[in-house]
Amino acid sequence: MTAAQYQESSASRLGTAALRGAASYIVPFAVIAGIWQIASLFFPPFLFPSLVDVFWRFIGIVTDWSQFVDVLATVLRILAGLAGAFLIGALLAVLMARSRMAHDFLSPALTLFQGIPALSWVVFAIIWFHGIESRIFFIMVMTTLPAFTFQVLGALQAMSRDLTEMVMSFRPSRTKLFTAMIIPAILPDILTAWKVNLGNASRVVVVAELVGATGGVGYQLLQQQQIFDMAGALAWTLQLVFFVLVVQAILTLIERVAFRYRAISERTL
Repeated sequence: MTAAQYQESSASRLGTAALRGAASYIVPFAVIAGIWQIASLFFPPFLFPSLVDVFWRFIGIVTDWSQFVDVLATVLRILAGLAGAFLIGALLAVLMARSRMAHDFLSPALTLFQGIPALSWVVFAIIWFHGIESRIFFIMVMTTLPAFTFQVLGALQAMSRDLTEMVMSFRPSRTKLFTAMIIPAILPDILTAWKVNLGNASRVVVVAELVGATGGVGYQLLQQQQIFDMAGALAWTLQLVFFVLVVQAILTLIERVAFRYRAISERTL
């Protein structure tokens, strides 16, 4: 097989995988949408509004900057919180992997943090912090930090000892060791951690924005609840759902492109 044929075959496989991934999302959504639309014929709009109304409310939010800025505020809060939790978690994971004492101290503490409900962190943040942004950042970090730390730690511990010793025998620089061995070994687990924590973060940030925020999707949901506007509540919720789906699709695409050799090797076994 020539290089051009191999690239064409790889592109075809990626295209097929993308279509399958899209179908896996579209079919369940279509079924749920059909059931909801049928229910809207028998129930009042404040319970089951027509999806046509929800769609136009959704478009109205996207096209109206004064409303869409609230979506961007929530998205930036999610990304900032996840980035902060990932950086801290990665540093803690490296420390735990290199030091038994650090592992024995930090592992129970992170497990304890992982068991604290998100609502409790909201209460703690209100007591400890004054600014809404610092509160939300703290809540986001504390609710996702344990998962990031344990995921990166597991990836580091799963690295082959024989492979590590073989690579170290060539005396590579730290930069080369990090980019050529460590990153490729742990990147799949990192991408998985981001996809899992992305869904968790989107739920937590809405709860955090319900208390004291003057903008964001959570704040807008509170406004819709006060006037029993179900169509508006759904439209704002779908803004966040759409963001999560897009980011998860991007992460999945990165994973498939960067690690397509794994699928090829599995088919040859």
